[in-house]
Amino acid sequence: MPQLLMTGFPGFLGSALLPRLLARRPDTEAVCLVQPQHATLARSRVKELEVTDPDTTGRVRLTLGDITASGLGLDPEERARLDDVTEVWHLAAVYDLAVPPAVARRVNVDGTANLVAFSREQPGLRRFQYVSTCYVSGRHEGLFKEDALEEGQVFRNHYEQTKYDAEVLVRAAMADGLPATVYRPGIVVGDSATGETQKYDGPYFLATFLRRQPPVALVPALGDADRVRVCLVPRDFVVGAMDELSVLEQSEGRTYALVDPDPPTVREVVTTFARTLGKRVVWVPLPLGPVHTLVDRVPGAEALLGLPAEALDYFASPTTYATDHTTTDLTASGLTCPPFESYAERLLDFMRAHPEYDAHAMT
Repeated sequence: MPQLLMTGFPGFLGSALLPRLLARRPDTEAVCLVQPQHATLARSRVKELEVTDPDTTGRVRLTLGDITASGLGLDPEERARLDDVTEVWHLAAVYDLAVPPAVARRVNVDGTANLVAFSREQPGLRRFQYVSTCYVSGRHEGLFKEDALEEGQVFRNHYEQTKYDAEVLVRAAMADGLPATVYRPGIVVGDSATGETQKYDGPYFLATFLRRQPPVALVPALGDADRVRVCLVPRDFVVGAMDELSVLEQSEGRTYALVDPDPPTVREVVTTFARTLGKRVVWVPLPLGPVHTLVDRVPGAEALLGLPAEALDYFASPTTYATDHTTTDLTASGLTCPPFESYAERLLDFMRAHPEYDAHAMT
C-alpha cells in the first residue's frame, strides 16, 4: 500500500490537512512522524479524526521519531516498515519569532535536510511537499514574487533566516531532480467559518492589546497604516489550497504563496477588530525602533501591552506578495481566500470563548 509520511502532526495545519489528503488518496496509509512528547496528544487527535472523518479509521499510523536526528530517529524495524513512501509532507518547524538561533537551525534547517535525504532514498517517491513561509522574503521592499528567493534580503529574526535557509536547501534539491512543491503560507489564523485555532499569536496579539485598552484605545502607528499590508490567511484556505494543489501535475517544481491576494492594511485590521470589540481608535504615530526597544527591554512592558517586540515588526512590513501561481492553479477548483473582514469577528468570538489557549505553537 502506498504510504504518505507527514511531519508536524498533530499540529495546527497537519491535524486539519491529514484527513483531506486521505480522502483524496483512498488507497494510501498515512504515517505520522511524532516526537515522543507529543505522542499522547497525537493518539488523541487520531481518535478524534476517526469520529469526525471515518475514512481515516485504520489508515493513520503514528511512529516515534525526531526530524533533527540522523535517519529521522527511527529504529531499524520501523525504518524497514517505511518501504513504500510515495509522498512526503514536511510541516514540522519552530514557528516562534523569538526562537534561539541554535534551536531554529537544528529544527528548521537540519530537520529539513534530513527529510530531503530520506525522500531521496525512496524509489517510489512522487512528491516532496514542503511547507515554507512567505516570510522567507525578510524585509524585502515591495512585491515578492513566488519564484523569488535569493534577493539579498535582510531578516528580522532567526525564524525567518532559518526558514529561508531551509527553502534554499529544498530549491537546490529540486534543481537536482527531487520532485517537490513549496507552499508559503502567510500569518495563519483560525478557521474562517468557525474561528477555531490552537494558538493566539500574530494578529491575536493586536486583539489582546485592544481588549486591554479603555473604550478609547491609543494605538501606535509604527508605519503607514494605510500602506502596510498584514499578510493574514485563514487555516481552512491554506489547508484547502495545499490539498488541491498537491495533486496537480503542474504543481511539481512550483512555489505557491498561500496568502490573501488583497490583504488588509494595518488600519483595516485595527479598525475591524476595534469595531467588534466596541473600541474607538486614536492613532499615535511612533517610530518603530524606540517602541521595539521599549517593549523588548522594559520589564513588564510586553505583558502589559500583550504585544511582544518581535510581532511589532510585522505591522511595519514593507513587503507584499504576488499570488500568480496560486490564483491560476486554483482556478479550476473554485477555491479562493476569503476577505479578512468576512471572518474577523469569528476569530475574536473563538478567542473569547477559549481563554485556555496561548501564543505557543506545537513544535
